[in-house]
Amino acid sequence: MSSVEFGPRLRAIRTARGLSLSEFARRIYYSKGHVSRVETGAQAASVEFARRCDSALDARGDLVTLVRPATPDPSPEPADGHDDGMWIMTMAADGNSSFVPIGRRQVLTGGAVLLAQLSGGAAWATPADPGLPHHRQLLDAARGLGQVAPPGVVLPMLVGQAHALRAMAADRHLDAANLFARTSEFAGWMAQEAGDDKNAVWWTDQAVQVATAAGDGHTAAYALVRRALLAMYDGDAATTIGYAQQAQSSTKTPPRILGLAAQREAQGHAIAGDYDSCMRALDRARTDMARGNAETGPVVGTSHVPDPVSAVTGWCLYDLGRPKDAAAVLDQVVARIPITAVRARLRFGVRQALAHAASGDVDHACSLARPMIDQTMTVGSATILADLRRLATSLRRWNTHESVRALGPAFGLALHKGA
Repeated sequence: MSSVEFGPRLRAIRTARGLSLSEFARRIYYSKGHVSRVETGAQAASVEFARRCDSALDARGDLVTLVRPATPDPSPEPADGHDDGMWIMTMAADGNSSFVPIGRRQVLTGGAVLLAQLSGGAAWATPADPGLPHHRQLLDAARGLGQVAPPGVVLPMLVGQAHALRAMAADRHLDAANLFARTSEFAGWMAQEAGDDKNAVWWTDQAVQVATAAGDGHTAAYALVRRALLAMYDGDAATTIGYAQQAQSSTKTPPRILGLAAQREAQGHAIAGDYDSCMRALDRARTDMARGNAETGPVVGTSHVPDPVSAVTGWCLYDLGRPKDAAAVLDQVVARIPITAVRARLRFGVRQALAHAASGDVDHACSLARPMIDQTMTVGSATILADLRRLATSLRRWNTHESVRALGPAFGLALHKGA
């Protein structure tokens, strides 16, 4: 079936449920005219509209699949073209910086291939190193800075630290190799926040290669979670689910990584409109994350959201077309995120505003959005900006509201700057 069949299929299910056009439009917070145009084929259905209809009619994802394929692929292939090379970062006089990976062939020319050293037969050691605690503090500081500053400010710090840690790891320093993996993973997240998915994958691959050479297979599992996150932000349900399920396939994977993978799987099912599978994945996530609370060492994944499973639950409910339920959950989640965790509060706060707007609570959505628009420009997050754009589009449906008109200039400035 294709999106051309969406309108007739929507009308057939709606009438089978005994709902008039007016009543159905009221339930999904769209105008009667909009629903009518979609049903007659005069207007294409957006993904969000399809999700709302699917939820209201309990169509179990059937309507969502008409606007976006959602069949899971359990074994997506890793991206190509990201070898084990090195990198350079340049900085101009005005402070702007750029990050450029150098491929394997270029590194061989210089005669320095770190992974060749790591793959040797000598034993790994954990020598006492007075400098390593400072590197851990630097990573913690970078993660804290990442909550309030643009990725371009954080990445140069991470690049320098990664260079130093790789040099230590070349001497088969186990703790340095593990800390390098955590630093590289965070650099990958900052690259994604900067809108650079290619380098996000590149950094993740660096973490996997060094950690695997050091005997740490857990980082490889977490790399699948990161790949699932990239696919989720692309709206690719099948690949999101596939990577997330691969990450959960080993019984040796630590509970926290299993929990993070289950969260990503849930979000993939939510994109596909599969409520039951989404809730089952969230149940597993909650169990695994609770077991993971006893783990020690650098925290994998977010460390600024007190209840990440509830946060993802609210996120999923919105994608499942249940904005009222999402708003109720996210109201509680955002209230518990520390004020200092600006990026985390924005990530779920914009979703909170989206949920209230989709529930018809326009004035409250605008009041939530107002302080977040300027902050979004400050942190420079490509992923948050994408949701802010969705919020602006959603609110334009109520462009006669005074609160919506008042936000127009601020939205315009933020979206223009982020383009």
